[in-house]
Amino acid sequence: MTFTQTSDPTIREHVQAWQKLDVDQQLALFWFIYKEMGSSITPAAPGASTVSPEIAEGLFNQVKELSHEEQLQVQRDLINKVDSQLSRQYGSLGDTTKLLFWYRLSQGMDSGTIIPVPADYQLPSESKVLFGKIQGLAFEQQMTLFRDYVSPMGAQAKSGAEI
Repeated sequence: MTFTQTSDPTIREHVQAWQKLDVDQQLALFWFIYKEMGSSITPAAPGASTVSPEIAEGLFNQVKELSHEEQLQVQRDLINKVDSQLSRQYGSLGDTTKLLFWYRLSQGMDSGTIIPVPADYQLPSESKVLFGKIQGLAFEQQMTLFRDYVSPMGAQAKSGAEI
C-alpha cells in the first residue's frame, strides 16, 4: 500500500516509483539524494520546528553500535516495516525526525561508522531516471516527497510493548 500525506499527484507518483524499487535500490537512491542534495536538505531537517534531534540521535547511536551487516539489515527492515524494537522506535517518530535520522545515517556512511554504499556502485537506470525527476522538483516538493517516503517506514508501536 502506498501512503502519501499530500494530494500532489507528482509527489504521489514519485513516492510510488521509489517504493517499487527493490529495497537495496531504495536505500542507494536515498544515499545518492543525500550526497547530491544534502546541502539543501540539511538545513531543512535539523532546523525544522517539529524535529527532535535528541531522539533521532539516540536511534542513530543504537544503529551505529551494530555491525555493518546489522546496520544494513536495520535499514532494510525499516523500509520493509519489519516488527522489531528499532523499527517500532522509528515508527513512533515524527516525519521530520525520521528525515533527520536518515540524514544522520548518511553522515555516518560518510564517516564510515555506518555501512557505506560500495564505492563503485552505480544506480540502475530506473533509479537514475527517478533521481533526475527528484532533482527537478522545487525544494518544497522535494521535502514533501522525502517526508512521504520516510513516513510509512518502520513498525507501529504496540500498546504495552517496550520501545
